[in-house]
Amino acid sequence: MTNEILKDLQWRNLINDCTDYKGLEKALEKKQLSLYCGVDATADSMHIGHLIPFLVLRRFQNAGHKPIILVGGATGAVGDPRTTTERQIQPLEVIWHNVSCLEKQMKKIFGETMTFVNNYDWTHDLKVLDFLRNFGKSFNVSQMIAKDIVKSRLETGISYTEFSYQILQAMDFNHLYENYDCQLQIGGSDQWGNIVTGLDFIRKKQGHEASAFGMTLPLITKSDGSKFGKSEAGAIWLDESKTSPYEMYQFFINTADADAVNLLKIFTLLTKEEILDIEKKFATALHERLAQKTLAYEVVKLIHGESAVNQAIRITEALFSDDIAKLTSAEIAVGFKNVPGTTLTEDLSLIDVLVAIGAASSKREAREFITSNGVLVNGEKQNKLDFIIEKKNAIDEIFTIIRRGKKKYFLVEHK
Repeated sequence: MTNEILKDLQWRNLINDCTDYKGLEKALEKKQLSLYCGVDATADSMHIGHLIPFLVLRRFQNAGHKPIILVGGATGAVGDPRTTTERQIQPLEVIWHNVSCLEKQMKKIFGETMTFVNNYDWTHDLKVLDFLRNFGKSFNVSQMIAKDIVKSRLETGISYTEFSYQILQAMDFNHLYENYDCQLQIGGSDQWGNIVTGLDFIRKKQGHEASAFGMTLPLITKSDGSKFGKSEAGAIWLDESKTSPYEMYQFFINTADADAVNLLKIFTLLTKEEILDIEKKFATALHERLAQKTLAYEVVKLIHGESAVNQAIRITEALFSDDIAKLTSAEIAVGFKNVPGTTLTEDLSLIDVLVAIGAASSKREAREFITSNGVLVNGEKQNKLDFIIEKKNAIDEIFTIIRRGKKKYFLVEHK
């Protein structure tokens, strides 16, 4: 095997730190390498930031290596310490629900070819005395306290439960080393301390000649220095019931020009040659937004499938061209989920509807908007003062879309 994968990760700016870069290069040249990354079951969905290290696993898989995805039922029950306050311990039934949801999400994105494990499987029968004698004895409290995340909590306080998290994660790495010949753990830059602890534990258990490595990925920021991954509505979730494919598509299609190519490197599985070609075309015609369109398409297709991304594109194009009438009621529900509106149980004049939905402050203002051609109903200008909003003319007899001015949309649902 070659170490071209490391060169590719460097080109994509995806290596923040590595415990032994030269040693990892040699290990990759010798054989097919097993590696892992984990996600704790503290929520029932990942957000877009969680996806980054798992895409790195996928890149290793494409290069011929053997990735392992660990869903943390045990570590999720404990909680990785935060820099601020103690996590609230969730009921075990919630943890099991989260594990199930995350496993389904991972398999939908990455398929069944990856190896999936749950650290609850090798910890739930462990007795307290065995834990203290066989594992706790190998960890130096002074070194554990020196970890940045623990150090930041010493003044405000940290429970033994969260303090012990790094032991559990170290046990994971050692278990995978022993049972899956796993030599590499990857994670975000905030996981550096936990990863190093795991390597120390492996060498204490397996001998100092044990060949194991850790790699962290950088925190992704935008060109303006702000943290990447959140929209005005909050986190961009991978669960479509929390963030629809259309909303995810809109998030990426609205990427700033200065960030688009960098995010193509991080969030897509396109090759270096493909991205360089896109970058060249993008630079000569920024207005065509090729990089953003490719980015949004590739990410949504990876997470939700081709049908979902095509629907997102149809909704986007219909809104851009005001060809609202070609959308189905299901697409309307997705595309206009967060716009203001009202529900009608009977037909009503356009003037009264404009006031009811907040598009006009009074009937007089509503008349002014209508007569000045400032109102569109289902994509068509409407300047008749006696126009009636009727259920029979609604899209699928369910929705009427009203636009006032250039960008203000309102949704009328007919019952």
